[in-house]
Amino acid sequence: MTYSGTVRVGGPADVHELADLMISKVAVGAMNNNSYLLRCRATGEQLLIDAAAEPDILLQLVGDDGIASVVTTHQHGDHWQALAEVVAATGARTYAGRYDAEGIPVATDVPVEDGDTIRVGRVELTAHRLVGHTPGSIALVYDDPHGHPHAFTGDCLFPGGVGNTRQDAAAFTSLLDDVEQKLFGSLPDETWVYPGHGDDTTLGAERPQLPEWRRRGW
Repeated sequence: MTYSGTVRVGGPADVHELADLMISKVAVGAMNNNSYLLRCRATGEQLLIDAAAEPDILLQLVGDDGIASVVTTHQHGDHWQALAEVVAATGARTYAGRYDAEGIPVATDVPVEDGDTIRVGRVELTAHRLVGHTPGSIALVYDDPHGHPHAFTGDCLFPGGVGNTRQDAAAFTSLLDDVEQKLFGSLPDETWVYPGHGDDTTLGAERPQLPEWRRRGW
């Protein structure tokens, strides 16, 4: 089946099958959060991005093979409500941006710096710190050697704009600057974007709107 990236709370996961990586997207919780399960096709190792809510649903998605690690994209509570239960059930190692780790009530085993690599089996993800939505939000980029890149952006980039900066002009400028430099400035239009809430998009679909985002200030 063709992957659409459109999921709903209570509905099934949507699976994006790449040559080396399988990406399962599911929506959970009252704030319609996206959680992503990444599975290395060569080794079967799995990594979860944002144990946001509904641990039973996430553990069912993980299945009997378990997960090696959980990455929390940022410190906001709707992105880690299920983290403690998922870690307790799986023994997974926890990752989060160094500057957001203190705001997450489950200990971060590996504080992540800008440019760090996180592995799932034979697949490598590169972390990019994006400052503005929170001090230490991270996006994860998988540069697929068989195709185009894939970016998991948490709450820093959505269809139609960057993340909420609560009308803080400096925070907005910081976030948009980082998103422009570290994502739009270094990745091609074909890059698939997996946000923390709602539907997916591509950098190419969003790039023409960048001047308007900066003009409007949100």
